[in-house]
Amino acid sequence: MFYALMADAVVVFHLLFIVFVLSGALLALRWRGWILLHLPAVAWGLAVEFLHLYCPLTPLENHLRLKAGIAGYEGDFIGHYLIPLIYPAGLTPQIQIVLGTLVVVVNLTAYLIVIQRWRHRRSVG
Repeated sequence: MFYALMADAVVVFHLLFIVFVLSGALLALRWRGWILLHLPAVAWGLAVEFLHLYCPLTPLENHLRLKAGIAGYEGDFIGHYLIPLIYPAGLTPQIQIVLGTLVVVVNLTAYLIVIQRWRHRRSVG
């Protein structure tokens, strides 16, 4: 039970990390301190997508599931609903490139707005 719960926690963290990489720049629009956490997360997310690296959360999750005696994701809420979001069927290197490009576009747009606001504040102040 403990290992299964820990494996589910890793999946939830993984999903939250993906959401943070994709949209964390929006936090920087309001709070500049998030930039220090977000930029390294984006760098890692882009490296995983563009270089097809293996995220260390995946082997950790699999290890915990094996320790729990679970062979797969079937049977629980997280496995049924969240796993397909993180590990979609048919994920190809080409789709990963598209996803990585989406991350770049969303974050570049948000950071350009942040920079524009900073410049505007400096010129007004």
